[in-house]
Amino acid sequence: MHAMVATAVGAALVPERRELPVPGTGQVRLRVEACGVCRTDLHLVDGELPQARLPVIPGHEIVGVVEAVGGGVTAPAPGERVGVPWLGHSCGHCDYCRSGRENLCDTPQFTGCTRDGGYATHVIAEAAFCLPLPAAQFPDPAAAAPLLCAGLIGWRALQAAGPGERLGLYGFGAAAHLLAQVARWQGRRVFAFTRPGDRASQDFARTLGADWAGDSTQAPPQPLDAAILFAPAGELVPRALAAVRKGGRVVCGGIHMSDIPSFPYRLLWEERQLLSVANLTRADGHGFLAAAAAAGVASHVTRYRLEQANEALADLRAGRLQGAAVLVPGAG
Repeated sequence: MHAMVATAVGAALVPERRELPVPGTGQVRLRVEACGVCRTDLHLVDGELPQARLPVIPGHEIVGVVEAVGGGVTAPAPGERVGVPWLGHSCGHCDYCRSGRENLCDTPQFTGCTRDGGYATHVIAEAAFCLPLPAAQFPDPAAAAPLLCAGLIGWRALQAAGPGERLGLYGFGAAAHLLAQVARWQGRRVFAFTRPGDRASQDFARTLGADWAGDSTQAPPQPLDAAILFAPAGELVPRALAAVRKGGRVVCGGIHMSDIPSFPYRLLWEERQLLSVANLTRADGHGFLAAAAAAGVASHVTRYRLEQANEALADLRAGRLQGAAVLVPGAG
Protein backbone atom coordinates (compact mmCIF):
# COMPACT_ATOMS: atom_id res chain seq x y z
CA MET A 1 0.00 0.00 0.00
CA HIS A 2 0.98 3.65 -0.39
CA ALA A 3 0.41 6.34 2.21
CA MET A 4 1.20 9.94 3.09
CA VAL A 5 2.45 10.01 6.68
CA ALA A 6 2.73 12.74 9.31
CA THR A 7 6.07 12.09 10.99
CA ALA A 8 6.81 15.30 12.91
CA VAL A 9 4.99 18.43 14.03
CA GLY A 10 5.11 21.14 11.40
CA ALA A 11 6.71 18.92 8.77
CA ALA A 12 5.36 18.03 5.35
CA LEU A 13 3.73 14.63 4.99
CA VAL A 14 6.11 11.92 3.78
CA PRO A 15 5.20 9.29 1.15
CA GLU A 16 5.68 5.71 2.32
CA ARG A 17 5.21 2.26 0.85
CA ARG A 18 4.03 -0.40 3.34
CA GLU A 19 2.94 -3.99 3.40
CA LEU A 20 -0.78 -4.49 2.82
CA PRO A 21 -2.38 -4.66 6.31
CA VAL A 22 -4.32 -7.71 7.48
CA PRO A 23 -7.58 -7.06 9.37
CA GLY A 24 -7.80 -8.48 12.87
CA THR A 25 -10.84 -9.63 14.82
CA GLY A 26 -13.74 -7.22 14.30
CA GLN A 27 -11.87 -5.30 11.61
CA VAL A 28 -12.13 -4.76 7.87
CA ARG A 29 -9.60 -3.68 5.27
CA LEU A 30 -10.81 -1.08 2.82
CA ARG A 31 -9.48 -0.04 -0.55
CA VAL A 32 -9.70 3.72 -0.22
CA GLU A 33 -11.66 5.39 -3.00
CA ALA A 34 -11.53 8.91 -1.55
CA CYS A 35 -10.53 10.72 1.63
CA GLY A 36 -11.54 14.26 2.51
CA VAL A 37 -9.00 16.81 3.72
CA CYS A 38 -10.30 18.40 6.92
CA ARG A 39 -9.18 21.43 8.91
CA THR A 40 -8.61 19.02 11.79
CA ASP A 41 -5.80 17.54 9.68
CA LEU A 42 -4.13 20.96 9.74
CA HIS A 43 -4.45 21.03 13.54
CA LEU A 44 -2.84 17.57 13.58
CA VAL A 45 0.22 18.54 11.51
CA ASP A 46 0.53 21.79 13.46
CA GLY A 47 0.74 19.88 16.76
CA GLU A 48 -2.48 21.34 18.17
CA LEU A 49 -4.11 17.99 19.03
CA PRO A 50 -2.53 16.65 22.23
CA GLN A 51 -4.19 13.26 21.79
CA ALA A 52 -2.49 12.62 18.43
CA ARG A 53 0.30 10.09 17.98
CA LEU A 54 3.13 10.42 15.50
CA PRO A 55 3.90 8.97 13.09
CA VAL A 56 0.35 8.58 11.82
CA ILE A 57 -1.47 8.47 8.49
CA PRO A 58 -3.98 11.37 8.63
CA GLY A 59 -7.48 11.38 7.17
CA HIS A 60 -10.87 10.71 8.75
CA GLU A 61 -13.33 11.32 5.92
CA ILE A 62 -12.82 7.96 4.25
CA VAL A 63 -14.89 6.28 1.56
CA GLY A 64 -13.77 2.81 0.59
CA VAL A 65 -14.73 -0.65 -0.56
CA VAL A 66 -14.37 -3.62 1.78
CA GLU A 67 -11.60 -5.91 0.50
CA ALA A 68 -11.11 -8.27 3.43
CA VAL A 69 -12.74 -8.95 6.80
CA GLY A 70 -11.35 -10.23 10.08
CA GLY A 71 -12.76 -12.78 12.47
CA GLY A 72 -16.28 -12.26 13.76
CA VAL A 73 -17.26 -9.73 11.10
CA THR A 74 -20.63 -10.37 9.49
CA ALA A 75 -21.15 -6.85 8.14
CA PRO A 76 -20.08 -5.02 6.12
CA ALA A 77 -19.33 -7.67 3.53
CA PRO A 78 -16.56 -7.69 0.92
CA GLY A 79 -17.47 -5.49 -2.01
CA GLU A 80 -19.64 -3.09 0.01
CA ARG A 81 -18.88 0.63 0.04
CA VAL A 82 -18.66 2.23 3.49
CA GLY A 83 -17.52 5.40 5.16
CA VAL A 84 -15.11 5.69 8.07
CA PRO A 85 -15.53 8.79 10.29
CA TRP A 86 -13.43 10.47 12.99
CA LEU A 87 -14.64 8.22 15.82
CA GLY A 88 -12.92 4.93 15.09
CA HIS A 89 -13.51 3.14 18.40
CA SER A 90 -15.23 3.60 21.74
CA CYS A 91 -14.91 1.34 24.75
CA GLY A 92 -18.64 0.59 25.17
CA HIS A 93 -18.51 0.35 28.97
CA CYS A 94 -17.59 3.75 30.43
CA ASP A 95 -20.33 6.00 31.83
CA TYR A 96 -20.51 8.00 28.60
CA CYS A 97 -20.79 5.00 26.31
CA ARG A 98 -23.43 3.37 28.49
CA SER A 99 -25.51 6.57 28.47
CA GLY A 100 -25.49 6.92 24.67
CA ARG A 101 -22.70 9.50 24.57
CA GLU A 102 -19.93 7.48 22.96
CA ASN A 103 -18.60 10.73 21.47
CA LEU A 104 -17.31 11.50 24.99
CA CYS A 105 -15.84 8.02 25.62
CA ASP A 106 -13.02 7.97 28.15
CA THR A 107 -10.77 5.78 25.96
CA PRO A 108 -11.65 6.50 22.33
CA GLN A 109 -9.64 6.00 19.15
CA PHE A 110 -9.77 8.65 16.45
CA THR A 111 -9.24 7.85 12.79
CA GLY A 112 -6.22 9.59 11.30
CA CYS A 113 -5.15 10.85 14.73
CA THR A 114 -4.61 8.01 17.22
CA ARG A 115 -4.90 5.31 14.54
CA ASP A 116 -3.94 5.35 10.87
CA GLY A 117 -6.42 7.01 8.54
CA GLY A 118 -7.28 7.45 4.90
CA TYR A 119 -4.42 9.37 3.28
CA ALA A 120 -3.54 6.00 1.79
CA THR A 121 -4.58 3.39 -0.74
CA HIS A 122 -5.78 1.05 2.04
CA VAL A 123 -6.92 1.38 5.64
CA ILE A 124 -7.93 -0.87 8.53
CA ALA A 125 -11.15 0.09 10.34
CA GLU A 126 -13.41 -1.44 12.96
CA ALA A 127 -16.40 -2.95 11.24
CA ALA A 128 -18.79 -1.68 13.92
CA PHE A 129 -17.76 1.93 13.24
CA CYS A 130 -18.16 1.84 9.46
CA LEU A 131 -21.18 3.63 8.01
CA PRO A 132 -22.99 2.25 4.94
CA LEU A 133 -22.71 4.39 1.80
CA PRO A 134 -24.77 2.58 -0.84
CA ALA A 135 -23.76 3.54 -4.36
CA ALA A 136 -27.39 4.16 -5.31
CA GLN A 137 -27.54 7.09 -2.86
CA PHE A 138 -23.89 8.17 -2.97
CA PRO A 139 -22.56 7.32 -6.44
CA ASP A 140 -19.46 9.55 -6.31
CA PRO A 141 -16.97 8.54 -3.57
CA ALA A 142 -15.19 11.93 -3.69
CA ALA A 143 -18.45 13.81 -3.19
CA ALA A 144 -19.41 11.51 -0.31
CA ALA A 145 -16.11 11.88 1.58
CA PRO A 146 -16.75 15.33 3.16
CA LEU A 147 -20.01 14.03 4.59
CA LEU A 148 -18.00 11.84 6.99
CA CYS A 149 -16.74 14.75 9.12
CA ALA A 150 -17.63 18.16 7.73
CA GLY A 151 -21.18 16.92 7.36
CA LEU A 152 -21.36 14.90 10.56
CA ILE A 153 -19.98 17.58 12.86
CA GLY A 154 -22.19 20.14 11.16
CA TRP A 155 -25.19 17.91 11.77
CA ARG A 156 -24.37 17.45 15.46
CA ALA A 157 -23.87 21.21 15.80
CA LEU A 158 -27.20 21.83 14.09
CA GLN A 159 -28.98 19.59 16.59
CA ALA A 160 -27.31 21.49 19.43
CA ALA A 161 -28.36 24.82 17.88
CA GLY A 162 -32.03 23.98 18.30
CA PRO A 163 -34.98 24.53 15.96
CA GLY A 164 -34.65 28.28 15.39
CA GLU A 165 -35.36 29.72 11.94
CA ARG A 166 -32.47 32.21 11.54
CA LEU A 167 -29.14 30.37 11.58
CA GLY A 168 -25.74 32.03 11.38
CA LEU A 169 -22.73 30.10 10.04
CA TYR A 170 -19.33 31.56 10.85
CA GLY A 171 -16.68 30.25 8.45
CA PHE A 172 -18.11 29.13 5.14
CA GLY A 173 -15.94 26.15 4.25
CA ALA A 174 -16.47 22.41 3.91
CA ALA A 175 -18.83 21.99 6.87
CA ALA A 176 -20.89 25.14 6.35
CA HIS A 177 -21.47 24.55 2.65
CA LEU A 178 -23.01 21.16 3.46
CA LEU A 179 -24.94 22.34 6.50
CA ALA A 180 -26.40 25.31 4.63
CA GLN A 181 -28.07 22.89 2.22
CA VAL A 182 -29.55 20.81 5.04
CA ALA A 183 -30.72 23.92 6.89
CA ARG A 184 -32.44 25.28 3.79
CA TRP A 185 -34.08 21.88 3.24
CA GLN A 186 -35.40 22.11 6.80
CA GLY A 187 -36.93 25.50 6.04
CA ARG A 188 -34.39 27.64 7.92
CA ARG A 189 -32.85 30.91 6.80
CA VAL A 190 -29.05 30.93 6.55
CA PHE A 191 -26.78 33.89 7.29
CA ALA A 192 -23.17 33.25 6.22
CA PHE A 193 -20.15 34.98 7.77
CA THR A 194 -16.74 34.80 6.08
CA ARG A 195 -13.29 36.30 6.44
CA PRO A 196 -13.44 40.05 5.84
CA GLY A 197 -13.41 40.78 2.12
CA ASP A 198 -13.87 37.16 1.03
CA ARG A 199 -16.36 37.96 -1.71
CA ALA A 200 -15.91 34.59 -3.42
CA SER A 201 -17.08 32.66 -0.33
CA GLN A 202 -19.95 35.08 0.18
CA ASP A 203 -21.08 34.61 -3.42
CA PHE A 204 -20.73 30.84 -2.99
CA ALA A 205 -22.96 30.97 0.10
CA ARG A 206 -25.62 32.84 -1.84
CA THR A 207 -25.61 30.21 -4.59
CA LEU A 208 -26.47 27.67 -1.88
CA GLY A 209 -29.46 29.65 -0.71
CA ALA A 210 -28.05 31.91 2.01
CA ASP A 211 -30.38 34.83 2.73
CA TRP A 212 -27.40 37.03 3.58
CA ALA A 213 -23.63 36.76 3.38
CA GLY A 214 -21.06 39.17 4.76
CA ASP A 215 -17.89 39.68 6.77
CA SER A 216 -17.54 38.12 10.21
CA THR A 217 -16.96 41.64 11.56
CA GLN A 218 -20.49 42.67 10.51
CA ALA A 219 -23.76 42.32 12.36
CA PRO A 220 -26.47 40.37 10.55
CA PRO A 221 -29.48 42.31 9.27
CA GLN A 222 -31.69 40.54 11.84
CA PRO A 223 -30.96 38.93 15.22
CA LEU A 224 -30.13 35.24 14.87
CA ASP A 225 -31.87 32.39 16.66
CA ALA A 226 -28.59 30.47 16.73
CA ALA A 227 -25.07 30.61 15.37
CA ILE A 228 -22.57 27.85 14.64
CA LEU A 229 -18.85 28.59 14.56
CA PHE A 230 -16.74 26.49 12.21
CA ALA A 231 -13.89 29.00 11.96
CA PRO A 232 -11.34 28.17 14.71
CA ALA A 233 -11.11 31.80 15.82
CA GLY A 234 -11.98 32.45 19.46
CA GLU A 235 -12.54 36.15 18.84
CA LEU A 236 -15.69 35.24 16.90
CA VAL A 237 -17.45 33.95 20.02
CA PRO A 238 -18.30 37.38 21.48
CA ARG A 239 -19.35 38.57 18.03
CA ALA A 240 -21.68 35.62 17.61
CA LEU A 241 -23.15 36.13 21.09
CA ALA A 242 -23.84 39.74 20.16
CA ALA A 243 -25.60 38.56 16.99
CA VAL A 244 -28.05 36.13 18.60
CA ARG A 245 -31.36 37.14 20.14
CA LYS A 246 -32.39 36.67 23.76
CA GLY A 247 -32.42 32.93 24.52
CA GLY A 248 -30.27 32.24 21.45
CA ARG A 249 -27.47 29.72 21.21
CA VAL A 250 -23.89 29.85 19.96
CA VAL A 251 -22.36 26.46 19.13
CA CYS A 252 -18.62 25.95 18.67
CA GLY A 253 -18.16 23.17 16.14
CA GLY A 254 -14.38 22.76 15.95
CA ILE A 255 -12.04 20.40 17.77
CA HIS A 256 -9.55 23.25 18.26
CA MET A 257 -10.04 26.99 18.60
CA SER A 258 -7.84 29.91 19.55
CA ASP A 259 -8.48 31.37 23.00
CA ILE A 260 -11.78 33.15 23.54
CA PRO A 261 -11.16 36.73 24.68
CA SER A 262 -12.91 38.14 27.72
CA PHE A 263 -16.27 39.73 27.00
CA PRO A 264 -18.92 41.60 29.00
CA TYR A 265 -21.48 39.51 30.80
CA ARG A 266 -24.30 41.36 29.02
CA LEU A 267 -23.48 39.35 25.85
CA LEU A 268 -24.32 36.12 27.67
CA TRP A 269 -27.16 37.47 29.79
CA GLU A 270 -30.83 37.07 28.85
CA GLU A 271 -30.42 33.29 28.71
CA ARG A 272 -28.09 33.12 25.75
CA GLN A 273 -26.16 29.86 25.69
CA LEU A 274 -22.61 29.01 24.63
CA LEU A 275 -22.07 25.33 23.75
CA SER A 276 -19.53 23.08 22.10
CA VAL A 277 -19.88 19.79 20.26
CA ALA A 278 -17.26 17.07 20.48
CA ASN A 279 -16.65 14.22 18.06
CA LEU A 280 -19.75 12.31 16.96
CA THR A 281 -21.74 9.16 17.57
CA ARG A 282 -22.66 6.42 15.15
CA ALA A 283 -26.27 7.51 15.57
CA ASP A 284 -25.21 10.95 14.29
CA GLY A 285 -23.74 9.23 11.25
CA HIS A 286 -26.85 7.27 10.37
CA GLY A 287 -29.11 10.27 10.99
CA PHE A 288 -27.08 12.69 8.93
CA LEU A 289 -26.52 10.39 5.96
CA ALA A 290 -30.26 9.76 5.77
CA ALA A 291 -30.94 13.50 5.89
CA ALA A 292 -28.23 14.26 3.32
CA ALA A 293 -29.70 11.73 0.90
CA ALA A 294 -33.24 13.06 1.42
CA ALA A 295 -32.11 16.68 1.01
CA GLY A 296 -30.03 15.92 -2.07
CA VAL A 297 -26.96 17.51 -0.51
CA ALA A 298 -24.28 18.18 -3.12
CA SER A 299 -20.65 18.40 -2.04
CA HIS A 300 -18.50 20.90 -3.91
CA VAL A 301 -15.08 19.29 -4.04
CA THR A 302 -11.62 19.89 -5.45
CA ARG A 303 -9.88 16.60 -6.20
CA TYR A 304 -6.21 15.88 -5.58
CA ARG A 305 -4.10 12.78 -6.15
CA LEU A 306 -2.90 11.04 -3.00
CA GLU A 307 0.64 12.28 -3.53
CA GLN A 308 -0.70 15.86 -3.65
CA ALA A 309 -1.79 15.73 0.01
CA ASN A 310 0.63 18.49 1.04
CA GLU A 311 -0.69 20.72 -1.74
CA ALA A 312 -4.27 20.10 -0.63
CA LEU A 313 -3.40 21.00 2.97
CA ALA A 314 -1.65 24.18 1.80
CA ASP A 315 -4.66 25.22 -0.27
CA LEU A 316 -6.96 24.61 2.70
CA ARG A 317 -4.73 26.63 5.01
CA ALA A 318 -4.58 29.55 2.57
CA GLY A 319 -8.34 29.62 1.99
CA ARG A 320 -8.00 28.86 -1.71
CA LEU A 321 -10.89 26.37 -1.73
CA GLN A 322 -14.64 26.65 -2.15
CA GLY A 323 -16.22 23.60 -0.54
CA ALA A 324 -13.91 20.72 0.34
CA ALA A 325 -10.63 19.15 -0.76
CA VAL A 326 -10.58 15.40 -1.41
CA LEU A 327 -7.71 13.00 -2.05
CA VAL A 328 -8.43 10.33 -4.66
CA PRO A 329 -5.85 7.51 -4.70
CA GLY A 330 -5.06 6.43 -8.22
CA ALA A 331 -6.62 9.52 -9.79
CA GLY A 332 -5.16 10.80 -13.08
